[in-house]
Amino acid sequence: MWEPTSSYPDAAVQSLHPSFDKYRIVLAGVERLATGMRFTEGPVWFGDGRHLLWSDIPNNRIMKWEEETGAVSVFRKPSNFTNGSTRDRQGRLVSCEHGTRRVTRTEYDGTLTVLADSFDGKRLNSPNDVVVKSDGTVWFTDPPFGLNDYEGFRDTPQLPTNLYRFDPVSNELIVVSGDIAAPNGLAFSPDESLLYVVQSRAVPRNILAFDVVSNGAALANNRVLIDCGPGIPDGLRCDEDGNLWCGWGMGSPELDGVMVFSPEGERIGRIQLPERCANLCFGGIRGNRLFMAASQSVYSLYVNTRGAQWADPKA
Repeated sequence: MWEPTSSYPDAAVQSLHPSFDKYRIVLAGVERLATGMRFTEGPVWFGDGRHLLWSDIPNNRIMKWEEETGAVSVFRKPSNFTNGSTRDRQGRLVSCEHGTRRVTRTEYDGTLTVLADSFDGKRLNSPNDVVVKSDGTVWFTDPPFGLNDYEGFRDTPQLPTNLYRFDPVSNELIVVSGDIAAPNGLAFSPDESLLYVVQSRAVPRNILAFDVVSNGAALANNRVLIDCGPGIPDGLRCDEDGNLWCGWGMGSPELDGVMVFSPEGERIGRIQLPERCANLCFGGIRGNRLFMAASQSVYSLYVNTRGAQWADPKA
């Protein structure tokens, strides 16, 4: 049962290490922006329109929340069971579709361009989450989680659970890692020297770190950065200081919400939610509002940091 905080600081925002204290805004609490979905995913912020989009996968739709009015509406239905989404460097929506087993780009006129739907002549599994690098390349994970009749359509995987890189200039799709056990959420560090990937079928689940090499076109030095123990990570994003904000939970109430890790992989903070958080993003006018897609609802929290996309790597 959700109830907003009645006093500040909000007890749902917890410091697990003194280094997290500076990221807390004492007079800010967790807010619920919308509820009534079946399973939310893939939040993406549109600063030029001052609105948030997110997926409601089983209901086969993308939802929209307007910051100025608080209005909630359907942005796209059917959505082809869209899961993760992001924006490219031209501001266009890039989405992972379970139902069509492809990655698409929404053009300015609303038409869809297919970026990737197959590899080596075989259909992709069910693209899950996606990020766009500063050079415009599109990186996405392809586990089989959407090959069922609840979040897509039942089918048998034709390909391994690869991590891909798509170059929209050359239209080249390559496998940058083929040995991740069901890759899920992914995020670049602020300077893009590292790529973090959730490995969903490791036991226990973990978050991997890769060095980005070959002028940003390849990965090396795969290692486990975070052993998640009983926790279940999903989507993740970096802030401007390189901390990892990770959707977390499912299994017990004390795990549901968001877990925050330092760049070294140390747990420093937690945001407790009454539902499992699947994915999140930074947004708002100054990039310091965290939006959290959590099962049937979407929540937000103002924090004293900004998303990595607001950071200047040259600073």
